Amino acid sequence: MTTTTTPTVAPQTTRSLTAYRILRVGFTVAPILFGLDKFTNLMTDWTQFLPEFVTNVISGGAVMAVVGVVEIIAGIGVWLRPKIFAYVVAAWLGVIIITLIIVGGFWDIALRDFGLLLGALALGQLAQDHA
Repeated sequence: MTTTTTPTVAPQTTRSLTAYRILRVGFTVAPILFGLDKFTNLMTDWTQFLPEFVTNVISGGAVMAVVGVVEIIAGIGVWLRPKIFAYVVAAWLGVIIITLIIVGGFWDIALRDFGLLLGALALGQLAQDHA
């Protein structure tokens, strides 16, 4: 007589998978929504976050349109290929942080984006096990 046992999942694996799923949804939805808002400016006037030397050369609206497209692609990418795009989002947040530092006066937003950057890096690590 043989007995069959059902493998059990360790609690830490379940928590890790839950964390991965939460971060994946967050880093899919947020970039898409922020990207779409670059075309409507319902949340804020995004051009205020651009350095003056940029807006002296090119329209802030044109820059934000490109930024919006990049963010939408990044969000979709996180959903489809989180092992890669989690790091793309982290790098993008790094560029945003540098831009905010150059502009000055938005230290609170830069700090928030640093926290998001860390979350994107955590997603990238979790995706290695769960994606």
